[in-house]
Amino acid sequence: MAFLDLIAQLADATIRVSVPLLLACLAGLYSERSGIFDIGLEGKMLAGAFAGASAAAVTGSAWLGLAAAVLIAVFFALVHGFASITHRGNQIVSGVAINFIAAGATIILGQAWFQQGGRTPSLAGEARFQTIDLPGADALRDVPLVGLVYTEIISGHSLLVYIAFLMVPFTWWVLHRTRFGLRLRAVGENPAAVDTAGISVAWLRYRAVLCTGVLTGVAGAYLSVAQNAGFVKDMTAGKGFIALAALIFAKWKPVPAMFACLLFGFLEAASIRFQGMAWPLIGKVPVQLMQALPYILTVVLLAGFIGKAIPPRAGGVPYVKER
Repeated sequence: MAFLDLIAQLADATIRVSVPLLLACLAGLYSERSGIFDIGLEGKMLAGAFAGASAAAVTGSAWLGLAAAVLIAVFFALVHGFASITHRGNQIVSGVAINFIAAGATIILGQAWFQQGGRTPSLAGEARFQTIDLPGADALRDVPLVGLVYTEIISGHSLLVYIAFLMVPFTWWVLHRTRFGLRLRAVGENPAAVDTAGISVAWLRYRAVLCTGVLTGVAGAYLSVAQNAGFVKDMTAGKGFIALAALIFAKWKPVPAMFACLLFGFLEAASIRFQGMAWPLIGKVPVQLMQALPYILTVVLLAGFIGKAIPPRAGGVPYVKER
């Protein structure tokens, strides 16, 4: 029974840790499917986390914090779109610039506004998204295995967790069952054909970039207003880059992206859970090695263990309309 409890706790932690990865991964999917490569996922998440925690601390409302996080992430997404789509700038440079701006601005503004070394005040009560107990959780608690899975793994998460996982089938439906999704996939492969059909390539890509902004804003808000009780310096800790790796690992498909994010989330959860534990024949593994596990896996997977991942053909290439 203790073993099952350990597995349930690890699965619960995996889900919680995977949420920002999943949201950022889906955000990158919308952008890159339209042909706009976005390495600035990290910066938009970080800016959203800071804006969300700041607004929630000032207003005492988690929902206003979420709104602020989405707004600032959409703003940065539009900046990236303006540079990449309107002015046909280098998409890598634009994304890196957003990461640098977000990393510096969050520390400077945090110190100027709250005088806590770049942190925001601790959030509590209505200023945080609280966990939700699903119907029947208490009744099923003592049922062997089923109760453990339902009460410890499925139930007891914040609303943003359920939204994140519902976004997976929703994204699949949007991409494969709607006119917008068909055009989005087409503009990422052959923008000239879409333009010939009388559809605005720029407007389609701007809408994809807006979707990216919304999802990265929600991811940032989850980090600071749901998972944690406030913002701390560099709290995204490379999650935007891991999300990009998961997106490539999943070959730009929403359902495989979810499983890739769960895999990375499991490694991060395991590295936290087993820190300082002595292993048979090995002994105590250094904490730094356990913390590096998700990043090591990223390198190993992208080194060729995932097969050939072919991105959208127009990805990263500015579209110049032929006259």
